Amino acid sequence: MKLNNLIDGMKEDIVKSTQEIIKIKSTESESKPGMPYGEGVSKALECALNTAKRLGLHTVNLDGYVGYAEYGQGEDYVLALGHLDIVPEGDGWIYPPYGAEIHDGKMYGRGTTDDKGPIMATLFGLKAIKDANLPVSKRIRVLFGTNEETGSKELDHYLEKEKPPVAGFTPDADYPIINGEKGITIFDIVKDFNSKSDGEKYIKYIRGGQAANMVPDYCEAGIISSNARSIVNSLEEFTKNNDIKLSAVVNKNLIIIKSVGESAHGSLPELGTNAIMQLLAFLGTIDIGSNEASELIGFLNKNIGMETHGESFGVCLEDKNSGKLSFNVGTISMDRNSASITLNLRYPVTNKLEDMMDPFNKKINGTGLRIEKFVHQKPLYFSPDNPIIKTLQKVYTEQTGKEAKLLSIGGGTYAKEMPNIVAFGPMFPGEPDTIHKQNEYITIDNLIENAKIYAHALYELAK
Repeated sequence: MKLNNLIDGMKEDIVKSTQEIIKIKSTESESKPGMPYGEGVSKALECALNTAKRLGLHTVNLDGYVGYAEYGQGEDYVLALGHLDIVPEGDGWIYPPYGAEIHDGKMYGRGTTDDKGPIMATLFGLKAIKDANLPVSKRIRVLFGTNEETGSKELDHYLEKEKPPVAGFTPDADYPIINGEKGITIFDIVKDFNSKSDGEKYIKYIRGGQAANMVPDYCEAGIISSNARSIVNSLEEFTKNNDIKLSAVVNKNLIIIKSVGESAHGSLPELGTNAIMQLLAFLGTIDIGSNEASELIGFLNKNIGMETHGESFGVCLEDKNSGKLSFNVGTISMDRNSASITLNLRYPVTNKLEDMMDPFNKKINGTGLRIEKFVHQKPLYFSPDNPIIKTLQKVYTEQTGKEAKLLSIGGGTYAKEMPNIVAFGPMFPGEPDTIHKQNEYITIDNLIENAKIYAHALYELAK
């Protein structure tokens, strides 16, 4: 308990140092010499390193990309990896987003939980190890990242200059421990239309969705037809028989059909209602001219529809560690010349990319569809027997008195960007999640408890 007593003695300093860094608006901005992600991010990095220096830790600033604080000797090192960059604050805050004000035991501000508060707690955990003069066989490093919210490109620079850690964690997700993160792909399926429909009926455009990793909550289509009444009647009949929100506006021979769904994260498409697929379901029931556009809509309805796991597409992979593949249609852009649909597919942690893409390619073979802008992030999986997992489970149970269950998620964390790192906290099970939302906060109790958990975790990994 020596570490916990030392951290209790530093409580005021932990709170003040966290407030100091929360007050810096460290969203990415224009790059400047020595400031690859802009002035605000650079100021936050300087602030964190100055705090580490004041605590008597060895510090390094790697060309403004990252900085770290270090203690101990040894060839190998263990690492805590957090980030100082933040997402924009947005509107609707009850307290100033960069005020770091404390009300009812909660510190409010952008970055309090994601990720400035937890990484400052970790830094003070390292200070406690140093002050306790505990014997360690490896160096312990706390790394301050600066680009997690917009690409994690700073870690490429770090790994060019430094060897990777032998073990560690990122305080940038949830407790107890996330030992599995699904493989993530984002890509477009594209089709060119060779035969233009110049008749009385055709789809002028379809557009909807904001991003690949969001379930689209809005989509609209513009249809040219001399028989608008018939389309509106079909729409009314369709919405009466199906529990979906569709409406039509008629402007001479242009009928604009609007589809309203419900947004959700692309990793959990089953929690939303896809406005694009809802609209296509209706368009598949009306005559829009016998052309390639209607063939494509028919293909999408038959093979995707409102499904969220790729069942009809033949890609519904599943494992006991992370569940089923998730299949999200994120955006659509279609006119009389071509169509482009952005997909976000996340596959189970024990599968390989080809397990998904072989059946996917087979399904689109012969349809005229092609894949463009393919982006892939491999899955991350640590066996329950992995020594890092075992160590963190032991620490979590000892410090909280609760069982350290293992979690697998569809999202991706900072752990994917650095070898031998697993996501560990700072969000406790059952607590409100205010990350990326207005009125983000961390309770002072959680800030201090995180410092204790992270101090013990770093010590156990390094001893």
